[in-house]
Amino acid sequence: MNKLIIGMLLCAIGATASATPWIVDSKNSNVNFISTKKVNVAEVHSFNSFSGKMDDSGKFILTIELASVWTNIEIRDTRMKELLFEVGMYPTLSLSSSIDLAKVAAIPIGGTSVMDVSAELEMHGTKQTMPITVTVAKLSEKQLLVVSTQAIIVNAANFGLSAGIEKLREIAGLTSISQSVPVTFVLNLSQ
Repeated sequence: MNKLIIGMLLCAIGATASATPWIVDSKNSNVNFISTKKVNVAEVHSFNSFSGKMDDSGKFILTIELASVWTNIEIRDTRMKELLFEVGMYPTLSLSSSIDLAKVAAIPIGGTSVMDVSAELEMHGTKQTMPITVTVAKLSEKQLLVVSTQAIIVNAANFGLSAGIEKLREIAGLTSISQSVPVTFVLNLSQ
């Protein structure tokens, strides 16, 4: 009888532990994008405020505060917030997906696995589903590193951002700003 009770308690503890969500450690993670102006001048930018989690069913969501855009030039940050992202109306970008937790569980500690996932990107009042390839590294039983294996190309026209890019181009007096933007990320998740 005691063995049965102990077994039931261990099962209950195990079920509780597996229900613990994976949380993105934003201080040890990054989300970057590259803008290209005047045809061949590329610059790397980032977002400083984002959060994310993956629940026990593998549902993952990442939310980025667009007002946290960082380009190393304060006036450009302000213009991007106001003219491109229009953060007063559209303060966040969200990316959601489902991860196969059986594949994650099969990764040995110190090992990696490349996974193709379908992700829904919601930005500027528009949603688009796109394929994303990620590399998942299992650092420990309680820590994962999820990295974009290939850059995600976000086309501004698909999210109603073309007019904002044109306004930025005019104000800065540039000949061009690319409408296709590569985005990369390194996300550290822990339980």
